[in-house]
Formats: sequence, structure tokens, C-alpha cells
Amino acid sequence: MSKKATPRRVGDTEARAHSRSIRISPRKLNLLAQSIRGKSAGAALAQLSFSPKRIAEDVRKVLESAIANAENNHQLDVDQLVVSEAYVGKGIVMKRWRPRARGRVGRITKPFSNLTIIVREKSEKGETA
Repeated sequence: MSKKATPRRVGDTEARAHSRSIRISPRKLNLLAQSIRGKSAGAALAQLSFSPKRIAEDVRKVLESAIANAENNHQLDVDQLVVSEAYVGKGIVMKRWRPRARGRVGRITKPFSNLTIIVREKSEKGETA
């Protein structure tokens, strides 16, 4: 006998993409995630393409992946997609040490982040489904 299929984590009109271990602190990544929340997929892509932040390229790739998942896996209309959720989670933190004066040590933390983007298809009324 085969195992039962796991239920979808998102609704029928939603698709998601997830990226793990992005080398930036969650606080900085959340600034970009906050800037694209609630925008249409095309407007969010345009904003990320012209953003001066270094990590905008990685966020844009995750958003493009969510759009591709919506189109290919769930047959959603790409022109009707809206970024319904974009949230950031903490990943691992690398700890490094730097020698300081009088035999002491300075701690350096190098944090990583996880990013999840969920796109949703708008209904015909102009509201999010």
C-alpha cells in the first residue's frame, strides 16, 4: 500500500516558494520582504529588479520561483497574482572569533535567513481570494 498524499500547505489559489540559508541577517531581509508584500507579482518583480540592495537578486529568484510554481503546478493566471505573504525566519548563525587587545576575543556572528513567499490569485472582483 502506498502512503496517503499530504494535504497542500496553502490554498487552492495559492502557490509558495521557499529559500533556505540566505547569507544575510533576518532583520535586513525583512526590509525587502516588507516592501513587496501586498503588491502584484509584476510590480514586485520590477521593484526587486531595480533595488540597490545586494540581496534583492535572491529575493527576486524566490519570487520568480513562486510565480512559476503557480503557473506550472497549479494552473493559476500569472497576470492575476499578488504577493499575499512574504516572511522571513532565522537560520543558522556561524560564530567566528577575532583577536582583541590583552588576550581577549571579539565575537563575530554571521547570521543566515530563510525566506518564504506565497502568491495568491486575485478574484474577479479585484479582491484577494
